[in-house]
Amino acid sequence: MESSIRKLPSGIQDFEDLRIRGFLYVDKTRYVYELTRDNCPYFLVRPRRFGKSLFLTTLKQYFLGKKELFEGLAIAELEKEWIQYPVFHLDMSVEVYLNIDSLYSALDFNLKLLEEKWGKGDSDESPAIRFNGLIRRAHEQTGRRVVVLIDEYDKPLLGPAVDMKNMNNDILAVLMGFYGVLKSADAHLHFVFLTGITTFARVSGYSEMNQLIDISMSADYAGICGISETELVQNFEPEINALAIQLDKTYDQTLCELKKRFDGYHFAENTEGLYNPYSLLQTFFARELKNYWFETGTPTILIKMLKDIDFDVKRLEEEVEIPEYAIYHDRVNRVNPIPLMYQSGYLTIKDYDAKYDSYTLGFPNEEVKYGFWKELIQFIMPKMNTFTEFYAGNFIKDLRKGDVEKFMTRLKAFFAGIPYKLNNKNEKHYQTVFFVLFKLMGQFVEVEVHSAIGSADAIVHTADAIYAFEFKLTENATAEEALKQIDTKGYLTPYIASGKKLVKVGVEFSKTQRGVKEWRMQNAE
Repeated sequence: MESSIRKLPSGIQDFEDLRIRGFLYVDKTRYVYELTRDNCPYFLVRPRRFGKSLFLTTLKQYFLGKKELFEGLAIAELEKEWIQYPVFHLDMSVEVYLNIDSLYSALDFNLKLLEEKWGKGDSDESPAIRFNGLIRRAHEQTGRRVVVLIDEYDKPLLGPAVDMKNMNNDILAVLMGFYGVLKSADAHLHFVFLTGITTFARVSGYSEMNQLIDISMSADYAGICGISETELVQNFEPEINALAIQLDKTYDQTLCELKKRFDGYHFAENTEGLYNPYSLLQTFFARELKNYWFETGTPTILIKMLKDIDFDVKRLEEEVEIPEYAIYHDRVNRVNPIPLMYQSGYLTIKDYDAKYDSYTLGFPNEEVKYGFWKELIQFIMPKMNTFTEFYAGNFIKDLRKGDVEKFMTRLKAFFAGIPYKLNNKNEKHYQTVFFVLFKLMGQFVEVEVHSAIGSADAIVHTADAIYAFEFKLTENATAEEALKQIDTKGYLTPYIASGKKLVKVGVEFSKTQRGVKEWRMQNAE
């Protein structure tokens, strides 16, 4: 059968390359036109793999006056002048940033490319002075002020070198001095646009960058990156149909699957939800539903933060509230990772309370939710190479068969496989591991994990049964007492009319044995 998949720009982040080679393009050029009317310096935060680099290169080609690349797009009807400007496009993703030398190497790489065209100053000048000189020379040589576009401005502060205690003050100092040129050289600048996934460097060095207009939460620019449902239906009908055939679903059913997995990002209140473009393109290319976004890696800083502050991940079971001022402006080295989780795409806006100026945040979709729990359980138990043998789906297979004994045996082996140093933990550690494990099961069955007093630790729904789990540490209670608590607290009472078999499971953990000591199972009467 001839493929109906067109040339999809999966992994292509350069606008010129995309247009010359005839790849499919979702038209975002009206945002280019609107942004460039006032010649203001702008700043945009979006999660990784969300189209920031592509948009930046779109701006680049626009300011280079390459009208031919924009034929048939919205801006072709809007723009009349097509003036060519000197454009400085700096990509800060060129290094891994293991130390301060990595930063100097990245800056030197970007500056040398510019110096090949605009000339060099003294060889011993600092990166900031070299940058300033380049801007001045380009202005003088062309008679036009300079356009500066910086991609992933915060990458040096997100890599392995990051130190949560002092936020790499040496790296931050160099960066702020370098970016500070955008303020001091204002007379030579026509347009400035920076992108990243966090705002913390901007806050830490605010005086150096406070001239930037942050459009990250502007409703007018909410759709500047990402793909709306309207854009999805208008641009990808052949791909949706091809995926539907592969999945043996209808067109509408396939749309629902895509929405559930990849939609749901909101960067301003009362705006249309957005799909992750990377995940959509990968899905259409492979014709397979997977968690593609997590294959690109999790920001090191987020993992370190969760570890350093011992964050209670059970807070993420329900949607969380955060004041408006904190969603973008809390410093990243505080004890609350929620702003960073929002900025980096793990949480998104679910609601806004204008009366109290607060946002409600939650996971945007299933890809992010289940991908996060999977990453987290491996983070909680690093170096546990046997994790894949205990993947949540295997646990669910046991319960679907009604084999609680096998489920618990697998669970006991799961804990036994954790290295001693990682499993000699307190009650909170056991609770966290079970919490994350049961959340992962939610990919396959309905799981309710409660933390409030008076609720079972976990309720699992399969096709023909409902299981209530209660976990106890030996120091506090036995498996038998856990079983009794399910009755006395009435955890299964709401499900009596369900027509399903109701099963109680009491589990006892031992700190000395570092795992499951005993369990009791009983059908509810």
